[in-house]
Amino acid sequence: MVNRPEWAEQTMLLKNYYDNEWGFEEHDDQKLFEMLCMQSYQIGLNRQVVLNKREGFRHYFSDYQIDKVARMTATHIELMLINPAIIRNKLKLEATINNAQIIMAMKANGLTFNNYLWGFVDYKASKILVNKNEKLPSKTRRSMIIANQMHQDGFRLVGPVTIYSFMLAIGMVDARV
Repeated sequence: MVNRPEWAEQTMLLKNYYDNEWGFEEHDDQKLFEMLCMQSYQIGLNRQVVLNKREGFRHYFSDYQIDKVARMTATHIELMLINPAIIRNKLKLEATINNAQIIMAMKANGLTFNNYLWGFVDYKASKILVNKNEKLPSKTRRSMIIANQMHQDGFRLVGPVTIYSFMLAIGMVDARV
């Protein structure tokens, strides 16, 4: 039996997400990009809503192929805004494209998204001890520093709460119970 936090016990979709994805170290640029996007889509919403729309996002964003997303235009956004298969928030859609463009610029300069992100923590995940019903903080000093730098580097929708959620999702901070 898998020991899960309360949020991961609510639905089968959340259980599967927790059991197979959330909190495991991730180093693939495309997957990291998808996870960053998912955390930004979650702003003002919850995990369940975002996961319910995940396949729609994957369709529109070509499975989060960074180079393809970076080439998308305002016309693509207008088409997405009329489709209920995704979260129709123009700022979130624009941020997805913008962030892909930032990652592609890094790549052109020889820096992978993985190295950029994991460099913030010296390429080592940190472990925090959590009880099943314990609530995690919404942000940390480290997430504030990373969010500030990412914002300076041109990323959008990367506040400290979003970045801490992202750090947890990609296993940068290991909070699995």
